Amino acid sequence: MSIKSDKWIRKMAIEKGMIEPFEPNQVKETNGHKIISYGTSSYGYDIRCADEFKLFTNINTTIVDPKDFDPNNFIDISGKGYCIIPPNSFALARTIEYFRIPRNILTICLGKSTYARCGIIVNVTPFEPEWEGYVTLEFSNTTPLPAKIYAHEGIAQVLFFESDEVCDISYKDRGGKYQGQTGVTPPRT
Repeated sequence: MSIKSDKWIRKMAIEKGMIEPFEPNQVKETNGHKIISYGTSSYGYDIRCADEFKLFTNINTTIVDPKDFDPNNFIDISGKGYCIIPPNSFALARTIEYFRIPRNILTICLGKSTYARCGIIVNVTPFEPEWEGYVTLEFSNTTPLPAKIYAHEGIAQVLFFESDEVCDISYKDRGGKYQGQTGVTPPRT
């Protein structure tokens, strides 16, 4: 298995539509204002967060059960350009970018250091071979203070790994439950 470079990422994004919309360079400011960077990096792609959040709330005092998740445990927030996550809580969001992962590629996604240094953990599962859709992101605020997440700015970095051989059964082949997701997607069974 080998990690893929910025040249490979640009080629696959432009020729195969692997990432849409795609930014071939690293963007560090918009309209003269510094932002948390996004776009192509040396060996990865820094994704952005859309302005659609599902903020976890415990007002219903239910049990968090991945097999029977109550959608009323979330409050929808959009249109502000950010989300404030209460202490020791979390929020879900989605990427601006839509991904189409090739059959011989697996990705790993890691949070950006700017957020990690503030106690904000970004959790994203791997993008499996032939998975496609908007990525659902989870932000955990590990601090005792409210934490701010910015929409339309960099939030995490995707690393692309190419296998020496193509997998027998891809995510698409097995009819993965998150295939083609279009919005912020809560847990499914």
